[in-house]
Amino acid sequence: MRSRARRAFALATAGVLTAAGVLSLAGTADAATTLGASAAAKGRYFGTAVAAGHLGESAYASTLDTEFNMVTPENEMKWDAVEGTRNSFSFGSADQIVSHAQGKGMRVRGHTLVWHSQLPGWAGGLGADDLRSAMNNHITKVMDHYKGKIYAWDVVNEAYQDGSSGARRSSPFQDKLGSGYIEEAFRTARTADPGAKLCYNDYNTDGQNAKSNAVYAMVKDFKQRGVPIDCVGFQSHFNSNSPVPGDYQANLQRFADLGVDIQITELDIEGSGSAQAASYTKVVNACLAVSRCAGLTVWGVTDTYSWRSSGTPLLFDGDYRKKPAYTAVLAALGGSGGVDGGTGGATCTATYARTDTWGDRFNGQVTVRAGSSAISGWTVPVTVTSPQKVSTTWNGTPSWDSSGNVMTMRPNGNGNLAAGASVSFGFTVMTNGNTSAPAIGACTAS
Repeated sequence: MRSRARRAFALATAGVLTAAGVLSLAGTADAATTLGASAAAKGRYFGTAVAAGHLGESAYASTLDTEFNMVTPENEMKWDAVEGTRNSFSFGSADQIVSHAQGKGMRVRGHTLVWHSQLPGWAGGLGADDLRSAMNNHITKVMDHYKGKIYAWDVVNEAYQDGSSGARRSSPFQDKLGSGYIEEAFRTARTADPGAKLCYNDYNTDGQNAKSNAVYAMVKDFKQRGVPIDCVGFQSHFNSNSPVPGDYQANLQRFADLGVDIQITELDIEGSGSAQAASYTKVVNACLAVSRCAGLTVWGVTDTYSWRSSGTPLLFDGDYRKKPAYTAVLAALGGSGGVDGGTGGATCTATYARTDTWGDRFNGQVTVRAGSSAISGWTVPVTVTSPQKVSTTWNGTPSWDSSGNVMTMRPNGNGNLAAGASVSFGFTVMTNGNTSAPAIGACTAS
């Protein structure tokens, strides 16, 4: 779980994956061309961390809605964000993410309930009895607010030290409540929402080492004694100094053999080009090889907003172009197409912006940009929400589905684009009382 401060150290983390059925795909792209749908065809999900403050950015929201089918609030559900003052809860930003996800058919991971970081000062300063009461109250109130809306919760996060000892991390919870606080947190969470999966989440546990062995021993003990734990999260932050370990898959499997699901919860891999692509492929293949691996979450949509602010660890670059790592992940999931970012395929991207607004209508503009090779044609699906209707279009030739809500736009003499070149088409939406933005599907090049 990355903090707002974007801690700039290189981690190697992984997440336990929960067994899950096929997920619905938000948007209009099919399973062959998006991460979420291709993962769903394999019985997995493919998610991303989301910041509420970026949902109003068209390229961010369009990429999120097209490619992913699980979201994790990046900071908005952490203790300091929802309970900055004792027993006074504020869910506005987190609610915004949950509402957006539900509206697009995506599920939500809750992150996180008990963590030593981003803990408000009032909580860290409490005595033992008050802290225990505050912890259980926080878990109960937050989970009750989202009851029935959260697929899985990171109940406790990063409770173990790095290094050779495998010891518990010093924190207000550990120091004042003792080692039993983790079990207590999980029992409280089960009572609060019996329908949500309950996960322990940590980093640098990707391979077998002292830290992962300590977490393994805890999970094994919990399962033997009936403590309610359903999943283990492996954050999986990698780079050249902390690469994907050779025993990554075997380590995930040994946890799964305890009877818990595995979720890869915060995946990002520093680097670029084929080396980065190969590392991402290794992680995806490991998840697919472990039957209880429920899915993968990358820690952010675009490199621009990564907590690793000086790096390029994600699947989309700062201009939302698909990188070779994206292509490798899609291929590993059994999908194809949608390649961009220097791989040489005939590809394109589509970015939406609202240009004008009146009382009963607004204008939208979609910019189509060719990838690393020239293209001779393109198609972009645009979906409006009933009772909205598109009244006018320009710079393209539209066709409609039977509902009249999905418009597929094709070139109108503007299909030939050189590598990196762009063209725009536009349309007017009659709101009929609904001012929501249209959903822009994946651009398909020819």
